[in-house]
Amino acid sequence: MDPGLCASCRHARVVEGAHSSFWLCQRSRTDPRYPRYPRLPVLACPGHEAGPRQDTVSPPPPRSGSPG
Repeated sequence: MDPGLCASCRHARVVEGAHSSFWLCQRSRTDPRYPRYPRLPVLACPGHEAGPRQDTVSPPPPRSGSPG
């Protein structure tokens, strides 16, 4: 599914579950006006800020002191 504006927003991240993917709005962490997982496609958003396009989730960086 096309996520609309989320695909180009610096506040959006793709979160992958076992069988599906979700678009997380990180603005929701500090501003309750933004839904954590908005209904897609997002066609208008006052908090949209252009950033790198998000197509997939990146693995988190390894923590210091962990093996691997």
